[in-house]
Amino acid sequence: MPGSAQDSAHDSNRPASGPSRRTTVRAAGAAASAAILLPIVSAAPAARADQSAPDAAPDGPARGGELQRAFAAAATEYGVPLSVLLGVAYLQSRWDGHGGAPSVTGGYGPMHLTDAQTALSRAPHHSEGTEDPRGDLARPLRVSRTAVPEPRQLPARLRTLSRAAQLTGLSAEALRADATANVRGGAALLAAGQKRLGLPLSEDPGDWYGAVAAYPGTDDATAARVFADDVYEVIREGAARTTGEGERVVLRARPDVSPDRRQLRALGLPSPARDPRVEAPENVSCEWIPAPYEQFGDNDYGNHDLGNRPQSQRIDYIVIHDTEGSWDTTIKLVQDPTYVSWQYTLRSADGHIAQHVPLKDVAWHAGNWYVNAKSIGLEHEGFLTAPDAWYTEAMYRASARLVRYLARRFDIPLDRQHILGHDTVPGTTAATIRGMHTDPGPYWDWAHYFTLLGAPFRRTAGASGGLVTIRPDYDTHQPVYTGCDTPGQPCAPHGSSAVRLHTAPGEDAPLVKDIGLRPDGADSTTGVNDTGARATTGQQFAVAGREGDWTAIWYLGQRAWFHNPGRRPTAVHAKGLVVTPRAGAGEVPVYGRAYPEPEAYPEGVPVQAVSPLPYKLLAGQSYPLGLRTPGEYLWATTFDPAGHKVVRGKDVYYQIQFGHRVAFVRAADVSVRRSGK
Repeated sequence: MPGSAQDSAHDSNRPASGPSRRTTVRAAGAAASAAILLPIVSAAPAARADQSAPDAAPDGPARGGELQRAFAAAATEYGVPLSVLLGVAYLQSRWDGHGGAPSVTGGYGPMHLTDAQTALSRAPHHSEGTEDPRGDLARPLRVSRTAVPEPRQLPARLRTLSRAAQLTGLSAEALRADATANVRGGAALLAAGQKRLGLPLSEDPGDWYGAVAAYPGTDDATAARVFADDVYEVIREGAARTTGEGERVVLRARPDVSPDRRQLRALGLPSPARDPRVEAPENVSCEWIPAPYEQFGDNDYGNHDLGNRPQSQRIDYIVIHDTEGSWDTTIKLVQDPTYVSWQYTLRSADGHIAQHVPLKDVAWHAGNWYVNAKSIGLEHEGFLTAPDAWYTEAMYRASARLVRYLARRFDIPLDRQHILGHDTVPGTTAATIRGMHTDPGPYWDWAHYFTLLGAPFRRTAGASGGLVTIRPDYDTHQPVYTGCDTPGQPCAPHGSSAVRLHTAPGEDAPLVKDIGLRPDGADSTTGVNDTGARATTGQQFAVAGREGDWTAIWYLGQRAWFHNPGRRPTAVHAKGLVVTPRAGAGEVPVYGRAYPEPEAYPEGVPVQAVSPLPYKLLAGQSYPLGLRTPGEYLWATTFDPAGHKVVRGKDVYYQIQFGHRVAFVRAADVSVRRSGK
């Protein structure tokens, strides 16, 4: 994610000490950074696809407002079954128009019509800012900035809005900004796709499988099949929700729909056998595009480290990133041995996945070497035509399926202290905090994502539970952010997963400060990439007070207030274990990594400094406990993995939700107790 000093994309998680040798990582000739195709949107979980719609004729209009009528009218005009049109739109946008704002891949409106010509290329995610993606002071790495050339020619899948304009006679501006026009454009594209296959405009939804599979413009039969199957699952189960614009839309369940999957062959898409090296569930489309492991230069190598996880080290985390570039550019970059790496890339248009690094190996992605050594990184395609806009439903669903698979395989709890955003990975030292990246940002819909994971955020206690889980209603919660397009200027209104934190219970009170981000004591801001005064959906905090419609939490060593009115709460009650300073301790240090004590290092492995961050956990404060872990460090500075060593110490650490980012404290410094009374 682009932004201010700390806004600049990913963390520079590589410490800068140890051997003086530095690796200059060129941001490999990034080609077209254009958005990818017609995805599938995700708004908030205001309603779910498993909610049956009210009675109506199976393919007739249900009771609803202007948008419901627009779907019905477009279906009639172009001869598309209403359930097919609604099903495709649900998987594209969950029926949201997003106020005319584009998705992260340049798609507009409920039908996600793509207009990537207006997209301006940005530096690839790991090339921005000062963050070192490897995050190991023993082997620092520098990712150089690079200018990504604007594409000369965009593929047809990135120009579906212009095709819809030709088919309907509507202007591009209307198709972008007007939901009714946008729905007409999507219906016209579906009808044109059906005709290209030589098929009649049938009233039977099952006869449209080929046109549905072709809608996102995917170039792989498996990805097209997964997309179409998801659409027909929505049609079978039905859906009903109120959009962010307040429109009630209903798709009546059609449990008897029988799609003609034979039509998939008529698309002529390649259908390669899955590579045996792929590690992914069967219900996603995934290919193997390996990241290189090569030597180059002066005894240097890249772009990851060989390992033997989980035998060598437990995998504790899954880190959610966005690419800040197109699928094509991202795939080229990860194949450059002088660049950095991550385990998976997910495509926005259809949720297709590419795996790059075996899960046993250590990728360089999180900007914190401790986290890298114990994590799996997922990059989600996000090319921000209007920074920090919405993500597609196809990608959310594919990502959730992949994360469920990984969590089961490695016994990773489905909570926000284990499923991290890159924006919640801590800086390793005080010097790296400002460079840490802030993706996927405040517009990633964590509530919807965890509902898809099968782990929705629910109330688990009464008011005396002692904790709160942040959970605003994504669609209606629209705090003002600035700096999306122009520094200091308001972003377009949009649903958000984050609440803003103040020094006192009132909107006019200053925002809390983050001395790590701003050592000079400067104020936090409303910048879209400023995480200094922000708590995000799913994160848990200890309650520090209540006053009227405001709730206080302990945050970065201070009391922080957020608006939490009973009529429209932005958090729910919870309970759990918390840590507090041990008896007699006025304050305890906080760390960005859980490294062993000096005595644990064997001969030949330099001792890594355990440097505290510039924060303190003060007496009387408490913070939710995430996990318990021994001090651990992976020494990996050579191409030959025979020289790698995992150092484990006797020191034990607790991971806590300390601010917007997680942090670590020594178990010896704190006490653990149950929250609440």
